[in-house]
Amino acid sequence: MRGSKVVGSAVAGVLAGTGALHALWTVTPWPLRTPEEFADTVVGTGEGVPPAAACAAVAGLLGSAAYLVAAEAGVVPAVGPARLRRAGVRAVSAVMLARGAGGLLLFGGGLLGRSERFRRLDTRYYSPLCLALGAGAAAVAATGYRERGPVA
Repeated sequence: MRGSKVVGSAVAGVLAGTGALHALWTVTPWPLRTPEEFADTVVGTGEGVPPAAACAAVAGLLGSAAYLVAAEAGVVPAVGPARLRRAGVRAVSAVMLARGAGGLLLFGGGLLGRSERFRRLDTRYYSPLCLALGAGAAAVAATGYRERGPVA
């Protein structure tokens, strides 16, 4: 269980931090200087920061994902049925793995029109981070299943 707590803490911390950054982006392109620089670096297309509502929605989803992983790993108190929490962690894993693999295939392979800067950053950082988060969430879900057994 200790390994699951360490992995769960790390995954939840990165998800929460990324969620906080998305929340910040509802009002500023920080740490970048201009909306245009933000669009080139983080989105890879367009003329500025995505709509505040989109950033807030992603921030909320990332915060929820962070809680689910942390609760399943036993890092924070768990609320609600274990079956739903475990399904949520599996969903977090699937989404992050899909984003990571999809980013490498679609953005890295140049299949979707994105800026060169974004494609380079996505291939080096964004997609590998998503793959690592997805694998970590999968490990937390699997450890919980092995230690507690199937939930009826």
